[in-house]
Amino acid sequence: MKPPSFSGWVLSLASCFACVFAAPIASAAELDLQGSRLVVSGMLDGTAIKEFTDQLGSGTVHTVVFEDSFGGTAEAAGAYADAIRASGVQTEIRGQCMAACAYAFLAGKTHRFGYGLQVNGILLPVASRPTAAELAIRWRGEEAHKTLADFTPTTTSAAKPVEASAPPVVKDNWQPDHGVLFTASPTLFGRIYNTYYCDGTQGRDFSKCERLADADPYKLGVLTP
Repeated sequence: MKPPSFSGWVLSLASCFACVFAAPIASAAELDLQGSRLVVSGMLDGTAIKEFTDQLGSGTVHTVVFEDSFGGTAEAAGAYADAIRASGVQTEIRGQCMAACAYAFLAGKTHRFGYGLQVNGILLPVASRPTAAELAIRWRGEEAHKTLADFTPTTTSAAKPVEASAPPVVKDNWQPDHGVLFTASPTLFGRIYNTYYCDGTQGRDFSKCERLADADPYKLGVLTP
């Protein structure tokens, strides 16, 4: 059998990338303890926060692996991030890590993409297109924690409430598929890293996002060596 050409192999990878990022599964978070590695998959919706915190509190977990976690709520992101930061564990991504997952991931003592042939990607939500200067510091150390506040639900009261006891209006500006997407694709010569700004209008077709130049995830602090 004739082996596939290099161009055909590259096209196959591109097709694989499109498939991987096109079909999210909206399921609640699931935890799987594998030795010293705690694998978290699904949406960070808060249902598994207590179990997650208890696992990290046991002292047996050294690495939290986020595997195909397609988002969640800003509040859940904060809770996961706090638990990770307090325990001092490392974090890793296998497959996709979107929105809520992304900020939890950044709380790790070290944070990196997993090895293997899968396409890895992390989507960090933003309120607007970041400038080059903002990109340089936005996800480093405490700045990542501060940025999460942009997406935490805020409580406001109506200008002229009908009753003093009227419930507050809660607003959450967490927008799915809107943010900066960092990807790593395997090739014959090692992994290729790319960065894109996605304004949300592209839906799950991330090939329509704007590619950002000079936005290496290691230089920006999104990934650590």
